[in-house]
Amino acid sequence: MYKLINVTTALLLLASLKLSAQDLPESLLISRTDSLLEKFVALQEKVHDIHPCLDEYQPIAVVYEDSLLIFDFVSRGTYELVKKTAQPFPLPEGIQASFPLSVYDNKPTCIINQNTLERSGGFATILHEFIHCCQYNSVEMQLKQELEIYKGATKENDYSWEITHPFPYNDSVFIYYYDRYKQALKSNDIKSAKKLRAEIKDYLDPNDYEYMLWEEWKEGLARYVENKIRQRMEVEPNNYGSEKPYDRVAFYYSGGLLITQLAKTDPQLPNDMGGLYKAMKDF
Repeated sequence: MYKLINVTTALLLLASLKLSAQDLPESLLISRTDSLLEKFVALQEKVHDIHPCLDEYQPIAVVYEDSLLIFDFVSRGTYELVKKTAQPFPLPEGIQASFPLSVYDNKPTCIINQNTLERSGGFATILHEFIHCCQYNSVEMQLKQELEIYKGATKENDYSWEITHPFPYNDSVFIYYYDRYKQALKSNDIKSAKKLRAEIKDYLDPNDYEYMLWEEWKEGLARYVENKIRQRMEVEPNNYGSEKPYDRVAFYYSGGLLITQLAKTDPQLPNDMGGLYKAMKDF
């Protein structure tokens, strides 16, 4: 690894200078990241039984100024800095995401800033993004071929539709059914939840409903796994998206609720990502 300075010295400097992670000199940032990734790997070993995707190590890119520091696994449980590269496009401050990284052979990669590694629950956030890398490397592209919204976006060269689709989050009728659907899931009232979901499907434009289903599967699974990890870590669950006003993160929350209910009947279903998508579609 790039042990450019003694980790103890790095920690003392960090404390004495009271710098944010992004203000650190590059050598100090790399050393600190090495140390934190060792701890991250140790956590992943402890929680890998939660989902098969957690048996896999994914590349991690840390934003530094206008560059990316890419750390990848070189053997089981060992990360090294393998590349420093320009950002493929301007990345937002505080990014926590995963996507095929054009500057790294289009490998699905977890992209974070250093503060993600530093904060409580940050390791669970990284593993949330690992689920997305795993989805992409397995069933995601196959499932997308079934989606009319994906086919339409592809024709329009719209590669950001998963983030920018203009879903009617503020529509009062949608909110009426959606609030009751979530409450039914939380109350274990599966019969009512199915009825309310059918009402949502009937009300929404087909593309909008397809978008909701897709986001509930893709992000809902990652949130479901993330919160199981958080429970194991004894940190607060991530319920972001549960409150109004709604945006796409609402589907992370409701997707997690639905998967939790489906897993009560079939505990192994979340491990079968293709089967899980079908079960959510048929719910």
